[in-house]
Amino acid sequence: MTMADTTMQLGWIRTNAAEGNMGALAADLLRGALVIPVQWGPGWGEILELLGALPADERERLAGALAEGYHTVGSRSEPRNQVLTLLAAVSHGLQEDPLADERARQLEEFGRQNTLWSTTRVDVLAEAELAAGRDLDPTVVAVLRRTGTDTYRRGFVAALLKKLTSPVLNVGEEWAEQAMRDSSSPDGQALLTHLTTATASKPSAKWDRQALALVEALGTDRVRTAALTWLVLVGRPRTHPLEIRGYEADINNAYDPYNADALRGLAWLVSLLPPHPDTARALGALVETSLKKVTGLGPRNPKVANAGVIALSRIDGEAALAELARLATRVTYKATAKMVDGFLEAKAAALGLSREEIEELAVPAYGLTEVGQARHELGDTTALLEVQGSRAVLSWRNASGKAVRSVPAAVRRDHAEELKELKAAVKDIDKMLSAQSERLDRQFLGRRTWAYDAWRKSYLDHPLVGTLARRLLWTVDGTPVGFANGELATLTGDPVTSGGEVALWHPADREPAEVVAWRDWLERHGITQPFKQAHREVYLLTDAERATGTYSNRFAAHFVRQHQFNSLAAVRGWRNKLRLCVDDEAPPATRELPQWGLRAEYWITGDGEYGEDTTESGSYLRLRTDQVRFYPLDAPENSAHCYGGEYRMRLRDGRGPVEPLPLTGIPPLVLSEVLRDIDLFVGVSSVGNDPTWQDGGPGGRFQEYWTSYGFGDLTETAQTRRALLDRLIPRLAMADRCTLEGRFLHVKGERHTYKIHLGSGNILMTPNDQYLCIVPKSAATGPQPGYLPFEGDRMLAVILSKAMLLADDLNITDPTILSQL
Repeated sequence: MTMADTTMQLGWIRTNAAEGNMGALAADLLRGALVIPVQWGPGWGEILELLGALPADERERLAGALAEGYHTVGSRSEPRNQVLTLLAAVSHGLQEDPLADERARQLEEFGRQNTLWSTTRVDVLAEAELAAGRDLDPTVVAVLRRTGTDTYRRGFVAALLKKLTSPVLNVGEEWAEQAMRDSSSPDGQALLTHLTTATASKPSAKWDRQALALVEALGTDRVRTAALTWLVLVGRPRTHPLEIRGYEADINNAYDPYNADALRGLAWLVSLLPPHPDTARALGALVETSLKKVTGLGPRNPKVANAGVIALSRIDGEAALAELARLATRVTYKATAKMVDGFLEAKAAALGLSREEIEELAVPAYGLTEVGQARHELGDTTALLEVQGSRAVLSWRNASGKAVRSVPAAVRRDHAEELKELKAAVKDIDKMLSAQSERLDRQFLGRRTWAYDAWRKSYLDHPLVGTLARRLLWTVDGTPVGFANGELATLTGDPVTSGGEVALWHPADREPAEVVAWRDWLERHGITQPFKQAHREVYLLTDAERATGTYSNRFAAHFVRQHQFNSLAAVRGWRNKLRLCVDDEAPPATRELPQWGLRAEYWITGDGEYGEDTTESGSYLRLRTDQVRFYPLDAPENSAHCYGGEYRMRLRDGRGPVEPLPLTGIPPLVLSEVLRDIDLFVGVSSVGNDPTWQDGGPGGRFQEYWTSYGFGDLTETAQTRRALLDRLIPRLAMADRCTLEGRFLHVKGERHTYKIHLGSGNILMTPNDQYLCIVPKSAATGPQPGYLPFEGDRMLAVILSKAMLLADDLNITDPTILSQL
């Protein structure tokens, strides 16, 4: 409604009211509900106020006329809501409450929304319900509260919200509903109410005192048991899904913003209770769940994640410290990661240790009594907890030592608590193994060394870390060693039982013959490394890079999926900023290397036009890649416009520009590891390895790039993959059907001969190199090819699974694949 429309409507009301003609006024209002979007007009509140101020007898007649004509506005929600809102405004204080049931149904409809616009004036309907002595449906209370958390909308519901004290939490989230069921007593309700007051960035001493008093009334054990049960339910699918408007984020996977304060309070609360392993475990899970990405929103709720980190920092003991150390390797959201780092640094300083030492100290054994294994006697049954590769496995033996498939009934009955702890240990070990593997993989650039005795204690002989360390290669006083047959030994088999300085072995520092010898050694002993080490790619300077001098174009001119690139960069320790299609600047993707006094930069820019090539929030779907450069660590930061253009150095305080460093002066290990990271980013996130993009993507714009990437020259990663396949294929059952030729693995099937590109995994088949699209599943579920010398190369697994499928192409049943054959 325009200002002129509002003025006209107000004029009608005043004229009809002055004449006492309520029938004509009702007709005007009903007609306006159909043809004028009154709710959106700036005078809607003024209209309601004017009608509500009419004398009681006129309001009674107007209410009757509106109720009688209600059916004339049809079934659309907006006109119905307008009429019901008008009725609620004029019916206050009257004996009759016309269309009360319709009002309740309309409110119920609003309960399916996330938040409300102020122009809907649902508060008027809600106040009418309360005045009639009826409680609002919990879903309506929830939407009003969510609206109240919005700075721009809270004004029109502020007064109403003060009256809405029940239920204590919003319905719709499983954890909150369970909490309200468990807290029906006055003391329980008081505790939940206190949790909702956790609106500050950290708990105050007063907040803690009040919380502890409420815990005392209920009992510590009871509160901990209930609270941990609620935390386990956080992040489950909504019990009351909300309607999503076209412009909204995926709100059904986000936290309810009103309940989020209570979640923060819950995290703070459990940190006040006596330390317990389950508490640290639950808080670590809360942090990760709260940082999971939601479409259109980003992380679910960083404030809740930060509350979980603060809670862990307040708990004494090994379990909480271990969770913080694990989160340090997993969390990529900058503010939360900085908070985790800060607490670990503070803990290290308090103990007089380095940051690296505190991370090593923080790794628990999780009940393992030897490296990678533990035995637990539960009555006549023996539980075996073993680390097998990258995961923990729990198995069972009966009294005679015979393996049994499932948990014996006697264990479930008589040892329920021990069984619960064992299953929890399996999950904890799996998560910690992943975190420790990532931490170790980053040590190459950390220049980390250890004293021999300390290293044996924290690594080689540690019950959990030892399962990783014993599958890696090390140097002891410069001599390469590996662990096999129960001892640490050199390549020639000489045992090493003492030494001075220990470091991780890296192939960039070694002669090719030595690298090949260690690869043979791993195969001979059947050792699968937790990540590539002996088979790690080494990136040497090319002639082109020597010619450019200060920058590398090796990974320029690629098109990568921005959000996938951003996630990979964060996991590998790079700092990056999402490019929005706005008038703004951003720095390049950056990795700081303080141990080397260097900063690596990968220059990127957004690609495409707003709308077609962006998300609804305006972030680019894809990036174009450019140069890799190195600068001194303290050099001013470069930046470029998000749309593209030249990178320029931001100069402040009278500082002059700093030139990029010559690539020939970058230590070979640093150059290799940085370029390896970037190869990973491109290899995983390039649109060229998407098998469904054979048409070139949007408008066919990427056809040339997709073809050149998907079937072009092999990167160092793909070359390593080729070298491994050359050794691996002769051992496979399908060996007689496979040959390696150039960039491809050729597979002879009965229907066709297939060529699988060793970089992208894309497939061409006879005749005429026809493209075959096979989309791999998100997780490898097919048969494993047997021994592999390292974990973590998903494309290798994809290529092998495709080869196995195509070698037996007469037994393919997938209709999507068959239609192409």
